[in-house]
This record gives sequence, C-alpha cells and structure tokens, in this order.
Amino acid sequence: MSAVGTAFEKAAAENRAVLIGYLPAGFPSVDGAIGAALAMAQAGADILEIGLPYSDPLIDGPVIQEAVHRALIGGTHIADVLRTVEAVADAGVAAVIMTYWNPVDRYGVDAFARDLAAAGGSGLITPDLTPEEAGPWLTAAAEYKLDPVFLVAPSSSDERIALITSVCGGFVYAAALMGTTGVRDLVGEEASVLVSRVRQHTSLPVGVGLGVRDGQQAAEVASFADGVIVGSAFVQRLLAADDYEAGLRAIKDLAAELAAGVRAGRQPR
Repeated sequence: MSAVGTAFEKAAAENRAVLIGYLPAGFPSVDGAIGAALAMAQAGADILEIGLPYSDPLIDGPVIQEAVHRALIGGTHIADVLRTVEAVADAGVAAVIMTYWNPVDRYGVDAFARDLAAAGGSGLITPDLTPEEAGPWLTAAAEYKLDPVFLVAPSSSDERIALITSVCGGFVYAAALMGTTGVRDLVGEEASVLVSRVRQHTSLPVGVGLGVRDGQQAAEVASFADGVIVGSAFVQRLLAADDYEAGLRAIKDLAAELAAGVRAGRQPR
C-alpha cells in the first residue's frame, strides 16, 4: 500500500476524512514552498498535492494561476518540484504531484515515474490525461508502484465513471463543480451525488475538490466524502500575506481549522 493508501486507511480507522492540501512548487520560492507544505502537514494535512507549475493551467482559477505564474517567473523546474516532494515525503507525509500531462510527456514518462518514486512520491494527479491515452503512464506507474489518480466530474456519465475508476490508484479525485478552481460559498448537493455515483463503481476512497475555504465547509464535505481537497484557500493565504512568515502563520491556522473540520464532519456509517 502506498503512503496515500495508508493515510486514507488511518483516517478511516479514526472515522474521519483525509485532509488533502495543495500548493504549487516554487511559490513563493522553492524553499518557501517546502516550508509552507511542511507547515500544512504539521497543522494537520494528511496528504499534500505538489503542483508542477505549467504555462497554460486551463482548469485553474485566478488565485492558483497567479501563484503558478510567480513560480515560473522565479525559474521553478521539475527538479525543484521533485525536491519539494522529497522534503514532504522525508517528513513522513504522503506527497503526490498534480500536473498537466505535457511536462511529463516532454520529460519522458518512464523517467518521470522513476524520479518521482526515487523522491518518495506516492503518485500523480493528471487532470487533462484521459484513460484512453494513459497507457504509457499506467505501465510506468505500475512498475514504480505509484498511484495514478484521475478525475471525474458531475458531467461524467456512469460509463465514463466506470472507465476512469477502473484505472485509478490511491483515490478517485471528484471535481465536484464544473469550471475552474477557486473557493466557493456553498457546498451544494451536486458533490454528494457525484460521490455516491463514484462509489457504485469502485471501493477506492473518493476525495472531493470543491473550493472549500473553511472548517465548516470541510466538515460538510467530510460528511459524505473520504477526502477533502483544498488548494485555492491555502494559496490565497500566502498571496495575501504581508510577508512570508505571516503567510506561514495564515496557512497553519487554516490547515488546523480544516483538520478540525474533517474530524467533526464524519458520521458513523
């Protein structure tokens, strides 16, 4: 079992959801991103998504786009992303990379899987890779014991959900709202309906990315999902901070609030 699977198993034993936090590597700097990721983990994040900065982040909203832009302007490379993963994994926290497919394809699929595994990474989330085109990645992931995480959406048909979940590892990423990433005011029923549909096709845990911004929303999502995925809210805390130390305090406070939320939200099944 990967570190991701272990995190979900541990949370299930505690009758709670997993908190999955996202930050792009290289923002506000390479070392700054490492420090921020470790701060999130210390405050209660169970799994960390390390974003690989990419020049055309189509599904990301303005908050994450701005952070990714700054990371690219700062000269962040794949080696820096892997160093960030290594630092998180060395701290005993499950780390996965969130990336568009083009950088992996250019790097070399087998080489990327090899280097990710060597850094202690647990898997790869690929929002723009379809199962039909994922053969080389699935082969490499199996060889290096990495989790291939794919996305489902409310628009996905039952047949599509069955196909996507059949190739997933670690967990299924439920993008529970259509559109770009960003915080939302309401959770809504659409997310719980999507989780129920996914569970008809797989026993894998289901993590929900919804634009959660606070502990109350985390508790709502944790009441029906196995994982609560939070990205934009963390990035916004760093963007809005007067300086790096203030940003660290802000994301630690948010992580602690969200961690309390995922523990409060689960009801016995």
